[in-house]
Amino acid sequence: MMAATKRIALGVMSTALVAVLAGCSGTGSGGSGSGGAGADAEKGAHGAKENPPAAAPKNAVKLIGDGSTAFTGVQPKMPAAKRLAPGEKPPQFVVFSWDGAGEDSQKLFSHFRGVAKKYNAKMTYFLSGVYLLPEEKKDLYNPPQHAPGRSDIGFNDTEGIRDTLDEVRAAWLEGNEIGTHFNGHFCGADGGVGTWSVDEWKSEISQAKAFVKSWKTNTPELKGEAPLPFDYDKELIGARTPCLEGQKNMVAAARTMGFRYDSSGVGNQVWPKKKDGVWDIPLQLVPMPGRAFETLSMDYNFMVNQSGTSTQGDPSQHEYWGNQMRDGLLQAFDRSYNGNRAPLIIGNHFESWNGGTYMRAVEETIAKVCTKEGVRCVSFRQLADWLDAQDPKTLAKLTTLGVGEAPKAGWSSYLGTQQAAAKPADKGTEKAPDQAPAEDAGKALNGDAGDAPGQAPGEDSGEAGDTGDAGEAGDQSPDRAPDQAPDQGDVGSDPAGATG
Repeated sequence: MMAATKRIALGVMSTALVAVLAGCSGTGSGGSGSGGAGADAEKGAHGAKENPPAAAPKNAVKLIGDGSTAFTGVQPKMPAAKRLAPGEKPPQFVVFSWDGAGEDSQKLFSHFRGVAKKYNAKMTYFLSGVYLLPEEKKDLYNPPQHAPGRSDIGFNDTEGIRDTLDEVRAAWLEGNEIGTHFNGHFCGADGGVGTWSVDEWKSEISQAKAFVKSWKTNTPELKGEAPLPFDYDKELIGARTPCLEGQKNMVAAARTMGFRYDSSGVGNQVWPKKKDGVWDIPLQLVPMPGRAFETLSMDYNFMVNQSGTSTQGDPSQHEYWGNQMRDGLLQAFDRSYNGNRAPLIIGNHFESWNGGTYMRAVEETIAKVCTKEGVRCVSFRQLADWLDAQDPKTLAKLTTLGVGEAPKAGWSSYLGTQQAAAKPADKGTEKAPDQAPAEDAGKALNGDAGDAPGQAPGEDSGEAGDTGDAGEAGDQSPDRAPDQAPDQGDVGSDPAGATG
């Protein structure tokens, strides 16, 4: 059975803005917690072709280790990344991601897999390793700075592990990404992930991988189940830390273990950059409609500014609160889509907080944005592939655009000039930074080539200074409220302390 306690981190303020740090879910069954340019490029999420599976080994499936995972070829349904043509408008990327992803009695993992398929979206599921470790084997987990068998989000049971495996397996085959939310979800100053050394993070990452790669050994009742159809050592390229803490040392460890991106930071709606060799793609400050501040782009953060630490607040407000989150995300989308085209990063949990109103808000947002022309609803892996395929000079120019800021003379002029300036480097007069090659099959994850300038909306309050390593702010860890469902989160608060 899964159990969790709520963790609350300090708010992050930038001038008049307030960022509420990201919450984390305790999920588990059996528990109560839980192209090119032109017309084709304007077809939105429905315009991208996908890679056919690579030639499989002779036996079609090559088992790894105890058979918990297997190599089955290149991941299906993965669009290829392509470098922007000179003057081409970038696509509008949107990433929907899920912390502590697992299937429990609410069946939200399976539900949102269906939503993703309906709107041709791909997502990232940050799996907690302990969700594949049964309670009776909990002592196999040796968390840094804690006794063996300790976890702030509990462990799982056989049926919960089976259900979660079914969803992870199907999600990957549908082209989604399986990342990690690590294991025991420890927050705060007393042994929390923000206090861990680089070596301790290496241990945590290795254990998160091990639980995914050895579930058949650890849960012998499930030996007859099909393997997960991927090599997790190669699949795992990114993460989000518990409570957004410990990013610096985690990245220092992870970059030596194959990671290509991290989403544990707090930032604004601007184009991402590499930090210590890894793409830093943070959660973002987005509008909180009707309020004088912005909050992080995550369900939990909207909730604490509405019902506080109670996960089931005033029922008469549930519909309004969900609409407030949906409208905030749509305002954030509009100012990127009509402005700088910075990827919009959204985080969620498979939870029914406040009557499930945030799940409705996320679903309505997916339906609204993933069907628009020039939009790509992608996983973090797909976004990282696209970023790696671009000319570094183009990316550098994109990062100069502020929140909601569209090029004044239009994209054709803005990026056309930049591409021309980059030509000498192609001739060898200037060495460009190393970059990964583009994918070699399918139509590109590219946008439209039009040069309409687009107009920045009025919600530009996010242009305040960089929030920096805000995810590692000081922490508070109050006891869970009596009416609070078992789960875990990271939050800030309105300057006046209001939650409504």
